[in-house]
Amino acid sequence: MVGGFYGDEGKGKIVAFHALRTKPEASVRAGVGPNAGHTVRHRGTVARLRLVPSSFVNPSTKLMIAPGVLVDENVLLKEIDELGVAQRLMVDRRSGLIEARHIERDKGDEHLAGKIGTTGTGTGPAMEDRVGRRLRLADQSEKLKPFLGDTVEELQKALEEGKTIVAEGTQGTFLSLYHGTYPYVTSKDVTASSVLADIGVGPKAAEQVIVVFKSFVTRVGNGPLENEIPKDEVEARGWVERGSVTGRLRRAAPFDFELARRAVKLNGATALAITKLDALFSGAAGITHFEKLPKEARDFIRKVEDETGVPVLYAGTGEEVLDTIVVPH
Repeated sequence: MVGGFYGDEGKGKIVAFHALRTKPEASVRAGVGPNAGHTVRHRGTVARLRLVPSSFVNPSTKLMIAPGVLVDENVLLKEIDELGVAQRLMVDRRSGLIEARHIERDKGDEHLAGKIGTTGTGTGPAMEDRVGRRLRLADQSEKLKPFLGDTVEELQKALEEGKTIVAEGTQGTFLSLYHGTYPYVTSKDVTASSVLADIGVGPKAAEQVIVVFKSFVTRVGNGPLENEIPKDEVEARGWVERGSVTGRLRRAAPFDFELARRAVKLNGATALAITKLDALFSGAAGITHFEKLPKEARDFIRKVEDETGVPVLYAGTGEEVLDTIVVPH
């Protein structure tokens, strides 16, 4: 499960819905680290996740954090406590540790904080230290000791036994270090190929790659945004959003079919999800059956399919996890 634009596509909601629907035996968080926030609203509660997989909503799913991820001990421990998932969460001992010095460097770096507009969570400087082989790993953490293990071995066993695994990526395709709008990108690749490398399985293991889009495009921080609309028009359209980690106002633009086609190719998408149909089409809010959507919303979904050549599996119609349609074909 990966983002198709610049992050903020609603991956957390879609991963959570997918987990409730398919009840996977395991769900593993890939991606960069706590610089990405995934929001899950379900049954009256709101979980803002930066490290724990969004599949936590399914109580039987084992939760894992992959070796490719950077971990902030304090952020993770707070989430574990708030969600009550201590008994079913494993952190790979080879994941990297973000320390206070990394956060200080991130916030104090004129290039990162000023020009690029990073989240200030320390992930960039920590990634620099990881590449330079100067980073402490999770197995050197006393705080994380009760949760440490070999997630790669656990996932490989699960695959051999034919069990279902959900791998949750972060950010969005065009924030990729290699495929994004460099230098206004995150500190590593975040496409589906990198997700598989993060968690330690080969490309043949993925039976499905779901790319998540939103009904309009947003991005936080600096960098190009094709057809960006002014703030007053964002407000008029009801597209006002803020970043779940930084609280910064998200810039916005209409759905970009050209970007969507490229994201499909870069990720090898086999299915798509589209969130926030309710923000684009009046009458779509809370609808859970495709036939009950306004005709314009149904036509939009079919246009996305026609333009990308990939079927839309899920369509989100509200913030609650269950405000989601399984699109018929």
